[in-house]
Amino acid sequence: MNPTQDPPTGEPQNPLPELTFTDLPASLREAAGRAGWTDLMPVQARALPYLLAGRDMMIQARTGSGKTGAFLLPMLERLDPAQPHCQALILVPTRELARQVWQEAETLCAPAGLRTVAVYGGVGYGPQIDALRQGAHIVVGTPGRVLDHLLRRSLNLANLRMLVFDEADRMLSMGFYPDMVNVQRYLPDRRVHTSMFSATFPAYVMRTAAEFIRSPELLTLSSDHVHVTDTEHIYYIVPGMDKDRSLVRIIEIENPAAALIFCNTKARVHYISVVLQRFGYDADEISADLSQGERERVLERVRSGTLRFLVATDVAARGLDIRDLPYVIQYEPPEDIEAYIHRAGRTGRAGASGIAITLVNRLERPQLDRIAKHYGIDMQERPLPADADVEAIVAERVTALLEARLRERDNLQTERSRRFVPLARSLAETEEESAIIAMLLDDYYQQMLHAPAPQPGEPAAAQPAREKSGGRHRGRRRGRSS
Repeated sequence: MNPTQDPPTGEPQNPLPELTFTDLPASLREAAGRAGWTDLMPVQARALPYLLAGRDMMIQARTGSGKTGAFLLPMLERLDPAQPHCQALILVPTRELARQVWQEAETLCAPAGLRTVAVYGGVGYGPQIDALRQGAHIVVGTPGRVLDHLLRRSLNLANLRMLVFDEADRMLSMGFYPDMVNVQRYLPDRRVHTSMFSATFPAYVMRTAAEFIRSPELLTLSSDHVHVTDTEHIYYIVPGMDKDRSLVRIIEIENPAAALIFCNTKARVHYISVVLQRFGYDADEISADLSQGERERVLERVRSGTLRFLVATDVAARGLDIRDLPYVIQYEPPEDIEAYIHRAGRTGRAGASGIAITLVNRLERPQLDRIAKHYGIDMQERPLPADADVEAIVAERVTALLEARLRERDNLQTERSRRFVPLARSLAETEEESAIIAMLLDDYYQQMLHAPAPQPGEPAAAQPAREKSGGRHRGRRRGRSS
C-alpha cells in the first residue's frame, strides 16, 4: 500500500481458518505450555495463521488481548538460533511495554536458543550494548533508543527477518513518528515480514502503515467492538469539583493530535479554553459571542489544520467540517440525547476510526446511560489517570524528546554542553534546586510536545540534523514488502 491507495477495510481477501491450541506445531505448543497456556486467546487464534504464513498484517488488538504471544510464537518458526544476529525487531511505545514483551519473549523463546534484549531510554547503554554484541536475535525497544543503537553501530539490521510495530497508535501519540521514519532507513533493501498492531485505526495510523508496509491486510476482532469504520466510545467518571484537571490528565495520557471539545454553555466553553491555554496547550474557542472577524480567524486555523484543540458549543460548531479529526471530547454529556450522535459523528469519518470521549460525574452518569441505551452504543469505561500515571508518561516522552535532541548535536555542540555537567549534577542533589531542572524540563516539554507534531506523510524534522551530525545510514528504501 502507498499513501495514494485506499486503506484496506474488512477482513483479508483470502481468509485463513482459525487455529486451535492443538493445531499449533509441536515447538509452539511446547513454548505455549511453558507460559501456562492451555488454549489460544481470540487474537492468537485469528492472527497466527496469517503471521505463520508470512503475510504482512495490520491487526486490531488491545493491550491485554494476547497479541504479544501472537507475534512472538511465529518467531520460533522463522528465526535461526544458530545465527547470532538481530533477526526480529519489535518497536514499542514505552519502557514498561518493552520490559513486558522482553519477559514474555524470555519465557517463550529463550528455551529454543533465541536471545532477547530490551532497549529503551532513561537507563545506561552498557548492558544493552553488551547484549547486542553477544548476538541478540530479538530486539524489543522504543524507536528512539533503537535509533541511538543504530547510530552507534551497536545494532545492525542487515539480517532482519521480522518487524513488528506494537501499539502503533500509542507510539504515534508519544511523538515517535520521526524516529520510526529514521529507523526505517536502516532496514535491509529486501522484503521483511512486517506486522502492525493497534487498538484503533484512525487516519494517522492508516497513513503510517502506508509508509512502512506496502500491501498490508487488515484483521479486525469483532469481539472487541472496534472496526476500521467505527468510532470508539469511551467515558471517564470524574470528580465534580476536579473536572477541569481531569480533562488535562486525560489529554496528557491520550495526547490527541487534534480534538474538538464540546461544552453545553458559552461560559464553560470560555473557561475550558482558558484552562487549556494556561496549561500550555494550543487551544481556542468558538461561540456565538465572538465577532465575525474573530470567528473567521479561528475557523481559518481549523480549516488549515493548525489549531490543536477547538472548544465549542453545539450551536457554534454547526457547519464545521474538520478533516481527519481523531478525537471528540465531551466535557459533559449533552442535554439533548440526539446531540451525542452529532458530536461523536465529527470523528471516524471517511473510512477511518475515531475516539469519542465523554467526561461524566456521578450526577451526569444516568444521562450517558440513557444515551447508550437509546442508540445501542457500547460505552467503554476507562480508569481516570492519576497524577502518577501522567508523571510516568510525561517522563517517557520528555526522555525520548531529549535523546532525539541529543542525537542532533554535532561534536562541537556536545563539547560545549559538557561545561554544564557539574552544574546539572549539583542542581539534582537538593530538593530546592531540583525545581530549576523541573522548570527547564517543563518549558522544553511544553515547547516541543504541544507544538504541531510531524504527521505521517510529512518530513521527519530530525532527518537533516542527523545527516549534519555525521551519522551514516542507508538511503530510504522502497518496495521492501513487494
